[in-house]
Amino acid sequence: MATPYEMALAQYDRAVKHLSLKRGIEAYLRSPKRELTVNFPVRMDDGGVQIFTGYRVHHSTARGPTKGGIRYHPDVTLDEVRALAMWMTWKCAVMNLPYGGAKGGVVCDPKRLSMRELENLTRRYATEISVLMSPEGDIPAPDVNTTPQIMAWIMDTYSMHRGYSVPAVVTGKPVQVGGSLGRNEATGRGVLVATREALGEMNLPLQGARVAVQGFGNVGSVSALLLHQAGARIIAMSDSQGGTLNTKGLDPAALLRHKREGGKLRDFPDGEPIDNATLLTTECDVLIPAALEQQITEENAGRVRAKLIIEGANGPTTPEADAILLSHGVQIVPDILANAGGVVVSYFEWVQDLQSFFWSEEEINKRLEQLMVRAYREVGAAARDKGVDLRTAALVRAIERVAEAIMILGIYP
Repeated sequence: MATPYEMALAQYDRAVKHLSLKRGIEAYLRSPKRELTVNFPVRMDDGGVQIFTGYRVHHSTARGPTKGGIRYHPDVTLDEVRALAMWMTWKCAVMNLPYGGAKGGVVCDPKRLSMRELENLTRRYATEISVLMSPEGDIPAPDVNTTPQIMAWIMDTYSMHRGYSVPAVVTGKPVQVGGSLGRNEATGRGVLVATREALGEMNLPLQGARVAVQGFGNVGSVSALLLHQAGARIIAMSDSQGGTLNTKGLDPAALLRHKREGGKLRDFPDGEPIDNATLLTTECDVLIPAALEQQITEENAGRVRAKLIIEGANGPTTPEADAILLSHGVQIVPDILANAGGVVVSYFEWVQDLQSFFWSEEEINKRLEQLMVRAYREVGAAARDKGVDLRTAALVRAIERVAEAIMILGIYP
């Protein structure tokens, strides 16, 4: 299977065929602007010291400071972080935000770390990448296995170096220290808007639509809750250890309670246990892969029985799977559009921090809705205009905007 970065490049190469870019700009956008690898010591609870490896990659700075999450996962690689940084550039551009793309990660299993070890690791990693980080230059955010608390530690570490509080250096923080209302639900809310818009275009009602969600982190759980509230029927949900299925419908709030009380999704009393592979091929109207990348591949794409795929995760569908799904008439709303709600409200949080003036949750949700609907309709119009699928159309819109910025700025010196 191709690596995530090879996947990102394959998607890019397919999209640029529909643009007449100068050869130098086409080559320039294939590579990250800068990459930082750090190896750093962390003091553990037993008194010993362990060495961890972390990364921060900036893909493009043409449209503004770089923006992108930090993930903590045992399988983090530089290749994966490169791909995620590139996807962030396109995501910010498709939403027309004044940002370039970045991503970061630490190779670790946070579930095996105590709270103190997690804080030590976070503060040391933040110190190591602070050579790149600033409210004007690079603004991290949460991603897989990172939380508002972790963002607060990063903000505090950076602020300690500066000698005063710098809330705008990171987004996804707790509200008490400069975070934005509506940020936790933002990605899930964006998924809801994308699902509603896509079903509307397919002349299918959201009310009663059968939805299967892979992933029970922030994106998957919030998407399920909001879709359930909007009248959709959540028939399957899973996390890394398996999931549960009930064709009559599941209550995501009850599932969240079950998990918080120490239960496993596969043991949920109101459903039948299923594994992740089965969830992806469950018969449904909407499939939301909201876990990790490369979940729908050429091996299983032919067995997917959804009418619509909304990519809650980044890069969950390989280019080979794309081709199979499209040939079977499955509509795909790509990650850079479907899960962009998080970066939109991260942008709102950054703006609020810079001006020290905060908006109501109602204002934030309304602005998010406006931006998501506008971007969805722009991408839909580009797809019809060029006769391409939504992923290619979204990439075409994004690449065009970044290329225009580079052309206007010129090449220094």
